[in-house]
Formats: sequence, structure tokens, C-alpha cells
Amino acid sequence: MADINIHRKHALGLPKARKIAWQWAEEVEKKFDMECSVFEGETHDTVQFTRSGVNGELTVAADHFDLKAQLGFLLGAFSKTIESEILKNLDALLEKGAKAAARPAARKATGKK
Repeated sequence: MADINIHRKHALGLPKARKIAWQWAEEVEKKFDMECSVFEGETHDTVQFTRSGVNGELTVAADHFDLKAQLGFLLGAFSKTIESEILKNLDALLEKGAKAAARPAARKATGKK
């Protein structure tokens, strides 16, 4: 069995990080036929994911993500490829979330000059 451990810091806060985690869960369900369950908490959420040959969890906190996965014997041979794909997907979602958080709020048009 091969293990994958990924830690990513962020400055999004829990509500925005939660949205990214849900996006990630939706993507892996579609792309990799994973079965995901989300457990919300006050200080962090946990996304458990599983499919044949893979199981793990993504812990989502206000300032970091921790992903831990165990790959079965057959998928273990591809652990580096799988880890790089997970990193690419998670980093893309984090970058998108950080850019969205950095945008200034849109001003309301009042019609006054």
C-alpha cells in the first residue's frame, strides 16, 4: 500500500475553503468515480473519499488543507502520478479561490452623479 500526504496552507478562512473542498469533492466524484461524504464541523470539515483501491480524507480548516489517502496494491505503482494530479487539481482550486478573494467588491450603481 502507498500513502499520499498533502498539506496546503491558505488564507481563505473556513467558509471559502469549505466551498473549494466541495468543488474538489464534486470534481473527483465525476473525474475519478469517487464516492465522497462531507462532514461539517465548527473548526474544520472532513471530506471522506473512497473507490476501489483508494480511500482517504481531506481535512479543511480556516488556514490549511490536509489530504491523506491510502492506495491499494495496484494503484500504489502509480502513486506519484496520482499525487501530482491531486496537487494540480487542489492547487488550481486554491489559486482560483485566492484570486476571487482578492478581487475588490463590485460597487452598486446608484444612477447618481
